[in-house]
Parts: sequence; C-alpha cells; structure tokens
Amino acid sequence: MTGLPFPSVRAATRAPEGTVGLPDQLGRVARDLRVSVTDRCNLRCRYCMPAEGLPWLAKPDMLTDDELVRVIGVFVGLGVHQIRLTGGEPMLRRSLVDVVRRVAALEPRPRIAMTTNGIGLDRLAQPLADAGLDRVNVSLDTIDPQEFADLTRRDRLHDVELGLKAASAAGLTPVKVNAVAMRGINDHSVADLLQWCLDRGYELRFIEQMPLDAQHGWDASTMISSEEIRDRLAERFTLTPLPAADRGSAPAELFLVDGGPVTVGIIASVTAPFCAACDRTRLTADGQVRNCLFSQKETDLLGPMREGASDEQLAALIQGEMWRKAPGHGIGTADFVQPDRPMSAIGG
Repeated sequence: MTGLPFPSVRAATRAPEGTVGLPDQLGRVARDLRVSVTDRCNLRCRYCMPAEGLPWLAKPDMLTDDELVRVIGVFVGLGVHQIRLTGGEPMLRRSLVDVVRRVAALEPRPRIAMTTNGIGLDRLAQPLADAGLDRVNVSLDTIDPQEFADLTRRDRLHDVELGLKAASAAGLTPVKVNAVAMRGINDHSVADLLQWCLDRGYELRFIEQMPLDAQHGWDASTMISSEEIRDRLAERFTLTPLPAADRGSAPAELFLVDGGPVTVGIIASVTAPFCAACDRTRLTADGQVRNCLFSQKETDLLGPMREGASDEQLAALIQGEMWRKAPGHGIGTADFVQPDRPMSAIGG
C-alpha cells in the first residue's frame, strides 16, 4: 500500500511588514481557497490511487469543524472570496452540511462551491443548498457504465447521474462536469460526453491529466492534450473560442459550441498552464497551507493553532506561505518533481 508522507513544514518566512491580503512576489493575489475537508474517497480511480486505497488520516490529525471554520475565517479576512470544498470526497465528512452553514455565515460571505464525485449528492444536494452551498462541480470521466466501472473500480455511474439531477433541481447551478481524457481508456468518447452534458444542461470542462497519482505512475504519453481534445470535439461540433480577455484567472479556455450560447471548457494544466494568473491557495484536511497544487513544501497551521496561536499569527503564517509562491508548477522541466502527496490528500 502506498503511504502518505508527513507534511513538509516550512519555517515561517514573513511577508513584508504591512502586507495586506495574500500577495506573492510576482504580484498575484490569492482570492480562491481550495479546502480539503477529508482525504477519504469512495471511488478508486486508476489515475488517482491504488485499488486498495490509502492509509487515511486519523481523526485527531485532522482539523475539527471549529478549527476548519476558524481558519477559513482567517482566509476570508485576508481577502479570499471564494471557497471550494474538496477531498478526497467531501461528502464523506459527516458534518459537511453544518460546515457549509457556518462558512456561509462568515462576513463578508464568501461564495461556496464544492467538487465531488457525485455519489450521495442525490441525498445531500438540497440540504447543502439550504445551508448555503452555491454550486457544484461533479467529476465524471465517462458515461459508459463499463468504462466507468473499470476506471473507478466501482459500479456507481447511476448514483452519479442521480446526484447531478439532484444538484440541478436544488439550484446548485451552473452544474459543471469535470472530465479527464485518457489515451486508450475514454479518449474516443469525449464528444459523446459533451453531447450528454448538452442534453442535460450541464457545463462540461475537460482537464488534462496531471502527475498527482499516489502511485507516481503518471506518463505524459498517456495524457490527452488540450489540442487533441479540441480536435476530437471538432469532429462533431463547431467550436468558437471566446476572447482570452474574458478569461481572467479562470483556468478553462472556453469555446462556444455550435455558435453558443452553451460553452465547453478545456483546462490545459500541463501543456498551457495558467500559473501567471493563478489566484488560488489550498488548505489540506490536516491543516497545511499549500501555495500551489504542485508545491513541495507547505506551512502548518494545525500545530500552532492547537498551541494557542492567535488569528493574527495564523494570518502571518498564511501570508508567508503565499509570499514564497513559485512562478509556475514546472511540469515538463528537467527539475520537476511530483509532489509526495497525491491529489486525494491535497484536495482537488
């Protein structure tokens, strides 16, 4: 079984005296916080983790609800205005609805989104919407039942479909679908997935496969590039790119489908990274701040918080972590090293 490494905690380096918000040395400012509320997952996607799963975090090593909401509140005070709840699978945290309600009560109120695999969303979509969740992204790589079972090692496609319907009915819109295309697995059916989403009113986003698997078996030759995805979609649909100026810090390049108004997005995380406009930061379930998905280091908040750190001291630690943010993730460079932690432990 693949083990999860201990956090690589940095000694705190302060941002310049009087720093406001969460800037880095290149002028980027973090306003979007990705919060992993658990490292556990109920699927075993082949590009993410081994069939037997991973040794999950022990409960005492995770942020409690009070700690989680407190830290999110510190981020909000530093100018973060969007919170995305992730995992693992976030709905495996039993207190998720209450966490959402408490985050929605923060001032100023942040926008709250969630990335999920959709299993269980049919039961929780309305309670989450009532608590203050604004919208969801559901990860779904294929609509073929056998392909889904082979890829996730679970026969749960029907449950995901029910979750998507429930999210739409609960008003968690726009309901977005995230898909990873993989060579020889589901790359032949990307156009089918787009048509399926168009027929149901879901917004589809394709994401290039990134080196974040627990097995460290990522191979660039198996990745379907954004250009290939676009070419395959263009065999069935007319794609018209929207102006780049409209993109802002959003990771997806958007294309009108058959003249619009519906769009499809392609996130070229590997071949055309959006690092220069990145406004994201991350909080893991065990209280580590990461300034980049691919960072080799992180800053511990859990220990200082349990030792009595004030909100001001936590804010300084967060600002120091953001100040050290690198220009880019470096995938494809000679010195790139895949993070020790897999996606399920970092948060999507």
